Amino acid sequence: MLIAIDANEANIEKRVGVNQFSFELLKNIYEIRKNNNQYQNLSFRIFLSFSPLPDFPPPTNWWQYEVFGPKKFWTWTGLVKRLYLGQPRPDILFSPSHYGPAFSPIPFVISIMDLGFLRWPEQFTKKDYFQLKYWTKRSVKNAAKIITISEFSKKDIAATYGVDINKISVIYPGVYTDKIKIKSKQDKDYFIYVGTLKPSKNVKRLIRAFNKLDKKDLKLMIVGKKGWLYEDIFKLVRKLKLQERIVFTGFVTEKEKQQLIANAQALVLPSLWEGFGIPVLEAMAVGTLVVCSQVASLPEVADKAAIYIDNPENIDSIVQALNKVLKLNTDKKKKIIEDGFRQLKKFSWKTAAELLLGELIRSYGR
Repeated sequence: MLIAIDANEANIEKRVGVNQFSFELLKNIYEIRKNNNQYQNLSFRIFLSFSPLPDFPPPTNWWQYEVFGPKKFWTWTGLVKRLYLGQPRPDILFSPSHYGPAFSPIPFVISIMDLGFLRWPEQFTKKDYFQLKYWTKRSVKNAAKIITISEFSKKDIAATYGVDINKISVIYPGVYTDKIKIKSKQDKDYFIYVGTLKPSKNVKRLIRAFNKLDKKDLKLMIVGKKGWLYEDIFKLVRKLKLQERIVFTGFVTEKEKQQLIANAQALVLPSLWEGFGIPVLEAMAVGTLVVCSQVASLPEVADKAAIYIDNPENIDSIVQALNKVLKLNTDKKKKIIEDGFRQLKKFSWKTAAELLLGELIRSYGR
């Protein structure tokens, strides 16, 4: 069986969100095929619009890369041309994004993180929103299978597009951690936010809440690359004169990110909408408290191992959650952290890759 994978989402140096999801699945599928006799009948063609980055798995006789164009609207142009005219023709295609090819002679499987773009259209450029809205709708209709990353998103996709819920499968992301040095409790002098700077992440309300805390010797570390519509975040910090207390790191490496999370008072994720929330797992893995919104998929991911923001659109609700962290005694902190370690056992990149391979094999021929 020949499986094609659209790996463009993974072929990005600064991986976050769907980029990280795509790369980890790709890497783990490779390792499973390499080391497990059960999958020796599978071969893979990895489709790209640019040459693969150096950290991609090396090619073998069963794992080959194909780079082709045209690059503009690649999914609906170059990919379609390759599927119809190129050789060998794959048996099935997996795209770890919302978009499948406009037309396809073979079944394809897509992956949708969440439908936040439909709830908050004003947070996207007109071009991006149009593409997300109409290309996703078409791809959902034509896909043999839809992969998503939470039960919450599964129900949302089924209800929004009127598709059979059995057409949608949940595959949870995983998390990796290295052994890192953790500071003492007394040295943890900052809260940390990890994520792309964009409106749905609710960073502006987090900044306003942080400014209302009585404890003024704390800092707020904001870790993540610029997304879109982020200029007001920096303007707000200047307006509130918080330049000395709020630190923007930009994009950091995985190791640097783990170190920063491990040495924080708590990770704070006050999102208005999340398809999953990988930073929640990253904090649990290094024994750091989690503060997150009680919305969308986040309660499913964190379960009992978080302090919840009841209403992320209310600044005082965020303040209350942050103050709760500061008032926790040692025993209560320990209990929440232990709950986090237990919750973490549900999530594994290897398991995710195995589940995906099973879905691709079953979807062949639909």
